[in-house]
Amino acid sequence: MQLAAYLDQQSESKRLYDRALTVMPGGNSRHTIVMDPYPVYARSGHGCRVTDVEGEERIDFINNYTALIRGHSDPDVTAAVSKVIHTGTAFSLPTEYDIRLAELLVDRIPAAEQVRFCNSGSEAVLLAIRAARAYTGRSKIAKFEGCYHGIYDYAQASDSSRPGNWGEVDSPQTTLETSMVPNLGKDVVTLPWNRPKICAQLIEDCADELAAVLIDPLPAALGLLSPVEGFLETLRELTRELGVVLIFDEVMSFRIGYRGAGHANGITPDLMSMGKIIGGGFPVGAVTGSTAIMSVFDHRPGEKVHHGGTYNGNPVTMAAGYETMRLMTQNEYIRLAELGDTLRANLSEMLQRRGVQHQVTGCGSMFCLLLSARRPVDFRELIECRESGPELTGLDREMLSRGVLLGSRGLFGVLSTPMGEAEIDQFIDALDQSLKALRIY
Repeated sequence: MQLAAYLDQQSESKRLYDRALTVMPGGNSRHTIVMDPYPVYARSGHGCRVTDVEGEERIDFINNYTALIRGHSDPDVTAAVSKVIHTGTAFSLPTEYDIRLAELLVDRIPAAEQVRFCNSGSEAVLLAIRAARAYTGRSKIAKFEGCYHGIYDYAQASDSSRPGNWGEVDSPQTTLETSMVPNLGKDVVTLPWNRPKICAQLIEDCADELAAVLIDPLPAALGLLSPVEGFLETLRELTRELGVVLIFDEVMSFRIGYRGAGHANGITPDLMSMGKIIGGGFPVGAVTGSTAIMSVFDHRPGEKVHHGGTYNGNPVTMAAGYETMRLMTQNEYIRLAELGDTLRANLSEMLQRRGVQHQVTGCGSMFCLLLSARRPVDFRELIECRESGPELTGLDREMLSRGVLLGSRGLFGVLSTPMGEAEIDQFIDALDQSLKALRIY
């Protein structure tokens, strides 16, 4: 597998990128696809493999940033979508399709009593926050330092925290991007991950104004650092006691278990934000939770949260999502988790053999690698470990040249059901060679 064709100045990828630059800022509509010197453009995908416009095929270990748990062009999902497309893709009338997917989710997820659909994870987080505010009559939210929850201002605050602006660990500063309203910070309380005593104090200090605590049980932005023992339980007990809504953002982490990350951690949140895999490869978002809180969307008594949306619950997404989740049985989740265990174990064994200090994190079908002898507990320790460790810039290019597709932001990835041990072996071998090429060992 070579990159010569892609890097040629006459390549199709270069030609497409030059076209994109003239009509889109930076040549893209999402920063996650940025790659130096320009992205590889996809032509097609089947199973766990993607073919680019130069004709090169690679195993996909990022799966559209976790959204494709069944891989590309799953025949059953494709058939379900094809049937819908031939009968109409969008109506100004409701259909049965969103009812079916909502019924499946309610039946499967302990925290889900009712569901409301939207079109992205960002929108699902926004709706959960607005529901919490309407239900409690309070305005502030609390979220965790460094964690990404989409592009809603209140949820995105403090995901850009760094040593120069993050303040003291027992009172983290709420950091804002220049595009955000400057006084937004007064309504966002920033919490340190895995520091239960500090979190409890910060939450108690503003409990009378606090509508919700927003948390991802396995945050990708924090390198899939697992919650320490008792951390989630402390938050659950405290929020219940203070009448604060506990929101689990499971847009990504829902894929770690049949009933989601909350159930996997033994916690039932008040609300869940969902997306990614429940759309079967199409744009989707959902907020789900207790009937009492979800009632703020109910128009019959006079909705407290007005929520329109031209494509909410559209038949194509709902059919693809239903078929995907129907196919994702408990046995499928178990098999995928066992494959994830194999990858994590083999990855660690290879690095130990090469004498590379490392930490492998993740569970289920998600994995992440940190090249550090120290296992961080929170976001600040993670940043310290990353900055003091070896540079991984160019890893995505090295892996591409060896037949593996990853994202451009370090060694983070997910599995899909078409994968088996052969794909795991190829991944480990490609990483071994790539780290050697980067002079990590």
